[in-house]
Amino acid sequence: MITRIHSSAVYVSNQDAAIAFYVNTLGFKLVSDMPMGEGTRWVTVVPPGAATELALLPIVWYDGQGDPHKSTGITFAVENIDGMYETLLGQGVKFKDPVSVMPWGDKATWFYDPDGNAFFIVETP
Repeated sequence: MITRIHSSAVYVSNQDAAIAFYVNTLGFKLVSDMPMGEGTRWVTVVPPGAATELALLPIVWYDGQGDPHKSTGITFAVENIDGMYETLLGQGVKFKDPVSVMPWGDKATWFYDPDGNAFFIVETP
């Protein structure tokens, strides 16, 4: 029986730069950073209090189908989206649009990591 989602992956061009962004800018915790041979590493990070890890995979592992830097389909929940937006904007994070009210009533927007991977953030009560 499946008990939880272990991890979801995004492809990055520089794992050290990705660690710096996710840990120092977004406030995630570094969970694992292990050698995987041939100069690559298995790196995962996790938001505070979360169980599902985000694997920061080296772009050389990408299988070549489609665009490796695109919408990830990953949504992050935040309690104060306006505050987070202003903080991240001040740290140089790029956003698709300012925070707005979605058709279903939640406040949300999209942001990009340094490799152009897009993430949706939504304010949850």
